[in-house]
Order: sequence, then structure tokens, then C-alpha cells
Amino acid sequence: MKYCVVMAGLILLPFFSSAQPWIQEELEVKTKHHLTRVMHSEALFKERWIDLPQPQFWRKIMQLSPDSCMINVARNRQVLDVLPVGLWNSKSASEKSAYKGALRERYGLDSTESLYVTTGKSDFYRFHEVFPTLGLGLKVFEEHLVDPWYAQAILLIESPAQLKKSVSGAYGAFQLMPDVAKRYGLRVNSQVDDREDFAKSAMAASKLLSESCIPSARKILHAQGIKFTEDELGFRLLVMHVYHAGAGNVSAVVQKIPPTSSLKELIQQMWVTTAASFGNNSQNYSQLVLAAQWLLHDYIYSNCESIAPISGK
Repeated sequence: MKYCVVMAGLILLPFFSSAQPWIQEELEVKTKHHLTRVMHSEALFKERWIDLPQPQFWRKIMQLSPDSCMINVARNRQVLDVLPVGLWNSKSASEKSAYKGALRERYGLDSTESLYVTTGKSDFYRFHEVFPTLGLGLKVFEEHLVDPWYAQAILLIESPAQLKKSVSGAYGAFQLMPDVAKRYGLRVNSQVDDREDFAKSAMAASKLLSESCIPSARKILHAQGIKFTEDELGFRLLVMHVYHAGAGNVSAVVQKIPPTSSLKELIQQMWVTTAASFGNNSQNYSQLVLAAQWLLHDYIYSNCESIAPISGK
């Protein structure tokens, strides 16, 4: 990875411990308006995750205006057409079916091939707004001895720079359910909701990961006889699936997948496999993580005044 020169006279008091393995992945970044720290995304490129069509697709969707939509193959997210949402919505059900049929014929697809229509989400994935909070999230996770990569991944995709409540009741920057928040000491009632507090929400999320999600991911992989290290991207993506879908659903889908020794292959198979309540949204989750990390990388390198590895200081 190429680094920009650190600006002279710029001093930060470090909040990371050099004893932690993730220190090798941390970057100190200065843009025009912010000085913060992020986790770099080298594995995306070294392990060629960016060559896969699914993260490529979500990268496009994250940059596409909500006024536009992409017609794509459900199985592999191959984009067949891009058109205005208004134009698509103006079509009758029979016209939409005929349009999809014409696309299948044009691309030589089987008539049973399922096609999705996905609208642009640039209005939701506002990376320039969430960027200043990444360093704060990393700090809280580090203080609780949890890999800060997870803080960055969650902040980028769950509710970036927004305080929105999901249909399931999840809320806050880390989209915690009420029972999870209460389990880790947060108040959630009709008068107060501590999930609005960034530091408290980050603390609860870090504990959820360290006490439940990460141990569950270990157990799932041990049961399948898959070797792993906890700092590799495939393991981190599996943990993120547990964070989103729950250990039971992730275990169920992994058990349906033919035996493999490759974590990358396992994750890819999860993208096209369903089990229990592990459906389309769950399949998409790690794809969104990859696309967001990729866009963060591009954002940093197109806006940086200086970038330097923390471990080199």
C-alpha cells in the first residue's frame, strides 16, 4: 500500500496499544477537515475480494442516486440494465415481466433466472459524514480489547451518520436491539435511550462482539474443521454475519454448504445459500461490508493530505 508523507509538526497522542495485533492495520489520516484513524483494507486487494461481482455491484449501488435503479441477476449480481426509478415504476406488472424477459434473452439467461431491481442508495451511504466518527469507534473498541476493524465495518453500513430505528427496533450508530443494549447496561425506556449515546452504544457493541459474536464464529468454524486466524478478512466477515443474523442462523446456513477448507469460499457460498432465517438481507451483509471498505479506501486516497501507518511511528 502506498502512503502519503506525514505532515511535519502534526502530533497525536496515541490511544492504541502496540501489543495488539491490529496495530499493523491502523492508519492515521488527515484530510482538509479531519484528523482521525482508520483500519486499512489491504486484504481486499491482496486476496482479490474486489474481483468478485457482488462487492462490485454494491459499490455501484452505494454511489448510485436513489432516482436510478439497476436490474441485476440475483445469483451473482450481474448488472443487466440501469434506468430511472420513475420509468420502471410507471410500467405495469406485465410490462415489467416482459422487460425482464427481453433482458434474459439478450444476455442468454435461462427463463428461470431470478432478476432483482435494486435502487441506488447514495442517500443512505454517506461516507463523508460517517468518516469523522470512525476514529471514535476504533478508540472505544480498543479500550475494550476488541478488534477495531469491527467498529469501522459497523459504522460504515449499519446507520452511517444517522440515528434511524429499523423496523425490528434496532437503533443507534451500532444498530443495537433493546434487549442487547440492556444486557450491557444501557438504559432503554420511554424516557431515555442510551443507544443515542455514541460511546455507550460502541461499548455495548464491542461487548456483544467479544462475548458472543466472535466466540460463536470460532465455534462454527471449529465444527466445520476450517482453519482460520482471527485477523483474516474471511473470519471477520463471518463474525459480521453473526452480528447481523445471529449465531443460530449463521450456523444453519454454514451446515448446508459442502465442506471447504477456504474461508473465502465459505463466505461466497453463504451469498447464495439460505437456511432458517438467513435470507437475502443476510446474504448481502458481508457484501456490503466489502463494498463499504473499498469505498472508504478510495475516499481516503482521494481526499488525504497525509496518510501514515500507526505502527511506523
